Amino acid sequence: MIQPMSSASSDVRRTILETGQRIMAGKGFSAVGLNEILATAGVPKGSFYHYFSSKDAFGEALLDSYFEAYLADLDETLGLPGLTMAQRLMTYWRHWQDNQSFDECQGKCLAVKLAAEVADLSDVMRAALKRGTSGIISRLGRAIAAGVAEGSLTVEGEPDDIAQNLYHLWLGASVMVKIVRSPQPFDTAMTTTRQILSL
Repeated sequence: MIQPMSSASSDVRRTILETGQRIMAGKGFSAVGLNEILATAGVPKGSFYHYFSSKDAFGEALLDSYFEAYLADLDETLGLPGLTMAQRLMTYWRHWQDNQSFDECQGKCLAVKLAAEVADLSDVMRAALKRGTSGIISRLGRAIAAGVAEGSLTVEGEPDDIAQNLYHLWLGASVMVKIVRSPQPFDTAMTTTRQILSL
């Protein structure tokens, strides 16, 4: 029988994950060694393998932890009181824009940073990315359907398809923002989003 992780053990694991997220959001996955993460976290190297069987397993746990927090934030945004669903969705996109700065994302843009890099390197990390992004898209699809039902937005097509297209739009815009070092791709994404949702 698997014993539950103690509070102290859980704290060390969380510290390693949070430190790794901050560093890898800036440098990527392959460029960061375990020594750098553990030294920054103040955790002995031997402790790493107590929590993670490999760097890939660490990467999977890192992404799962990131998406768990991301989806909780998304649920909170899509449940904001006193707003229409259209207003909640636009709040989400504004938060995306604010958190995906090309200067410093402080760990908030991990999926954008790692997606292209690790998808071909690690099946377990690719699967974690797929689980996480599917969770985002399904929530957006439900929110769009709710917005249509309440009359705060109008779309041409199925809400789930619209949600996927919008997520892809913003993911691409996030990459382009890093390339051109300008927020202009986000401005275009916001305009296109308003057009798609008839706002």
